[in-house]
Parts: sequence; structure tokens; C-alpha cells
Amino acid sequence: MTIAIGSDHAGFAYKDKIKSSLSRLGYEVIDKGTYGEFSVDYPDFAHPVASAVENGEARFGVLICGSGNGVAITANKHAAIRAALCWKDEIARLARAHNDANVLCLPARFVSLDLAKKMVKTFLNEPFEGGRHQNRVNKISC
Repeated sequence: MTIAIGSDHAGFAYKDKIKSSLSRLGYEVIDKGTYGEFSVDYPDFAHPVASAVENGEARFGVLICGSGNGVAITANKHAAIRAALCWKDEIARLARAHNDANVLCLPARFVSLDLAKKMVKTFLNEPFEGGRHQNRVNKISC
């Protein structure tokens, strides 16, 4: 499975560690940047990750910034993207199970690296339940 990953400067350290962890687990990882801790604009990295998921280059995306809000707002501008800002493992699980989220957004300044890694694993392994949730997901797009 291919995962697209991206971050701004606030999420860079987490991005590199999560990317390495995913590679060790056998995932193909497409790194859309940033590539250092210098100040950058989060949309410059959120849009490429969202596009990779939207066009089928990647099955899922992971985006990381300081609060997680900027990358989530940006990714959700893409019609086929359901980006979920998660700060607890159970929320990551429900984002997949109930919302069929395809991009996980993490707040690097508010969660530990261990929790971030745990949420990524949960998000990638949790199936969408469908059923009554499918009807709701069908109503998301404008």
C-alpha cells in the first residue's frame, strides 16, 4: 500500500520519523515535503498529499502541522478527500470506521510522537464499516 505524507516545518521531525516507521512496516511512502525545519506554508505540502490520494497515486495520506488544523482545512478543499484531524487513537479509529477518512491530520505540537505513530497504524489498519455510515459519507460532497 502506498501512503503520501507531508508536513510543514512544525511537523517535519514527526514526518521523518513516521515515514521511516511506515517504510519499516512495508508501506511505500511518497514524501511530498517539507524537507527541513525552515518556515514554510502548510498548503504547499497539504495540496500535493491530497492530490496524490485523490488521483490514486496513494491509498491514504498523512499530514502533520503544529495544530493539524491548517493541513486538514487545506486537504478538505479537494472533493475526493475526507481529512480527519485526530488527537486520540480512538478518534483515528472512528475517522476510518465511521467517516471513511482517507487523510489523517496530526497536531505535532499537541500529541507525542508515540501517540502519533499509534494513530497512523490505527488509521491505516481500520476498515470502513459502511452500512449506515455509507449513507452519511455519500452526503459529504457538495
